[in-house]
Amino acid sequence: MARTPQPRHITLGGRAAVALTPEEYEQLIASRRQIGGQSARVRVLAQQVKRTERLLSELEALVGGPDDRTDTDRLRRAIAELLRRHRDEAH
Repeated sequence: MARTPQPRHITLGGRAAVALTPEEYEQLIASRRQIGGQSARVRVLAQQVKRTERLLSELEALVGGPDDRTDTDRLRRAIAELLRRHRDEAH
């Protein structure tokens, strides 16, 4: 198993610091860029989860009421409209 290189600690102007080689610095910058991209994707996914949770809550409220034949068509139309509205929000 390869051993993780230990950072080189130095003192610069009386302050503790870590010295990096140019290659290590470039790797650090590349990692920061990757994390930034991943953070953006996580934000988008979180928004999609919130929209989906809201959709499910609204569907639950529509379906949870009393059922009779006259309400069935109304319920279907309401669900279709709700799904269209949420689909449009996503785009």
